[in-house]
Amino acid sequence: MRARVTTFLESRQINALIIGVILFNAVILGMETSKGLMTQAGPLILALDRACLTFFVVEILLKLFAYGGRFFRNGWNLFDLAIVGISLVPASAGLSVLRALRILRVLRLISVAPRLRRVVEGFVSALPGMGSVFVLMAIIFYIGAVMATKLFGNSFPEWFGSLGQSGYTLFQIMTLESWSMGIVRPVMEIYPYAWLFFVPFIMVTTFAVVNLLVGLIVNSMQDAHAEETNAATDEYRSEIIGRLEAIERALKDREK
Repeated sequence: MRARVTTFLESRQINALIIGVILFNAVILGMETSKGLMTQAGPLILALDRACLTFFVVEILLKLFAYGGRFFRNGWNLFDLAIVGISLVPASAGLSVLRALRILRVLRLISVAPRLRRVVEGFVSALPGMGSVFVLMAIIFYIGAVMATKLFGNSFPEWFGSLGQSGYTLFQIMTLESWSMGIVRPVMEIYPYAWLFFVPFIMVTTFAVVNLLVGLIVNSMQDAHAEETNAATDEYRSEIIGRLEAIERALKDREK
């Protein structure tokens, strides 16, 4: 019985149905934010949302039955369980914020779509290397914030008046959001050589460190894809070898 349920859950048709329900539920949750729609068809929208939630709960129960203890050894199953569990929290006092997290159900697309899983797995595997880059970034920002506060704090206290303000302003500059006309050029009107500080900062953070992060993520995604491809190849090879051995045994039985 469990084998049949497992085969049923892992079929392409059920996987496509789950994706369809997730996308439909995402639309329903978006419609709940419209006061006009809720006034006209609020009960229907809420009923459809409860129907989607019921579908997800039944899916989780079927997986628990089919996989047993193996269910809790799969990180994606635990992820799905947490998302559905949040949706079941009643909207009572102090817990209404959790109800707003129902939109997180859309994230279940990651667990049912192999390509999205590959992206997330690549990102997660890149985290150790990214940690070192973040430490480097923090050091650069700390040095830059101290220098900017001492250099420009007296004339531009709203941007560089304190260490925190300088750090936030430098973060804005790193994102290239209004960095030139909004911040650097006004500073250069008083400190003409301020570009000697800001331009190297942008070169190091925006064009070097940030691209290093991107490179780490891309490399990890490629490694995850290669591992998945190798696993699929090994599985296919084992299947072919098994079939050939079965044919060989059948031929020997005929000869006997």
